[in-house]
This record gives sequence, structure tokens and C-alpha cells, in this order.
Amino acid sequence: MTISHWRIAAATAACLLFYGCSPGTEPKKEDGKTGAALPNQQAPPVFQVKLDTSKGPVVIEVTRDWAPQGADHFYTLVKTGFYDGSRFFRVRPNFVVQFGINGDPKTNRLWAGASLPDDPVKQSNTRGMVTYATAGPNTRTTQIFINLADNRRLDQDGFAPFGKVVSGMETVDSFYSGYGEMAPRGPGPDSEEIERTGNSYLENKFPRLDYIKKATVE
Repeated sequence: MTISHWRIAAATAACLLFYGCSPGTEPKKEDGKTGAALPNQQAPPVFQVKLDTSKGPVVIEVTRDWAPQGADHFYTLVKTGFYDGSRFFRVRPNFVVQFGINGDPKTNRLWAGASLPDDPVKQSNTRGMVTYATAGPNTRTTQIFINLADNRRLDQDGFAPFGKVVSGMETVDSFYSGYGEMAPRGPGPDSEEIERTGNSYLENKFPRLDYIKKATVE
């Protein structure tokens, strides 16, 4: 999957950078393959997702009414195993932890056209809230961030939280952050390279990144 551009969200004196994917169409169904693209399933009104990470469990509670499009998409991605093996490739202390690129380039290509229409922002990007990254209007795909601090300034830019970490926030705080900001603004991982070559690139260049062993709907 080709990611076309970065979105720069102005916030006071700082620029907040989120990597998002190009818009496209609903993915085609491919039966019998873990991580295969599927039409979004309607999620329950409230459900929990357990992330079994390299540092311990993290539980996200999703409330569908907060952002129905985002909740349904996340539910489908988890059910198909998309996040299994995914690295936390962007860890900015007191800001965000970002993840959501599959370790297999073929799986990423399957979801290349799965852009979502925007949900209205009903909740605020406070600490622990879970939100999609974006490259502009109607470009949410698979990348997600967890707010590590009160980032309410993101609300005005259309970042619509769909869930919240209800257990394991101390684990999220402990994810390895030593590689710094993502390329090209910093020395950290290059998202386009992750898309192209998967986890082999991260294992070779950024071996200390924490990761999701398995994500499951509880």
C-alpha cells in the first residue's frame, strides 16, 4: 500500500504529525486467510479488545456510538487478525503511541483501499483515548494512536476517538521510545518502508520496538 502524504495539524506553537493513508474503496473479500480484507462488520454497542503486547496486556474499551464507522472498522480488523504482530512504531512520550501497519506487506496491500468516511468528533483526545491517524478528510484506514497526554487540541482537526484504554495504561507508558520521531522528521521508522517490507525492516533497523503479540475481541 502506498501512503501518499503526511497531515500536519497546527497546535499552538507545535506541529503534530500523523501519518495516514490514501483514500480508496471498500476492500474486496478474500476468504480463508488471516488478515484478509473483509467488509466491515457492525460492532456491538460496547466491546473490549485485549492487546497481548510484549510488555503485558492492554485493554481497549470501544463505544460504538462515539464513532460508529471507526468502531466497526476496528472490530473487523481485530477479528481478522490484522494487528497481530504489529509494532508500536511511533512512541512519543507525553504525546502518543501509534501502531497499525501489518508486518506482512501483502496484508497491507489487501487493506489499501479501506478508507473510512469521517465520524463526527464526540469525545475528546484526552489521555488513554484511542483514535485513528489521518492524512486529511475521509482517509482513516488502519493506523491508530493512543493518547499519552491531554491532546484536546486535536479535536478541532477531526480526530474522533472511538475507544479508551481501561486497563494497562502503565504498560502503554512503558513502550520503548528511544528511536524518536518517525522519518522524515526524525531518526525513527519510515512508515512507507514498513508498508513495503513489513516487520523484517523493523527487526533489522529498530529491534527494540514493542509489539502486539495478538489482539482479540473479549
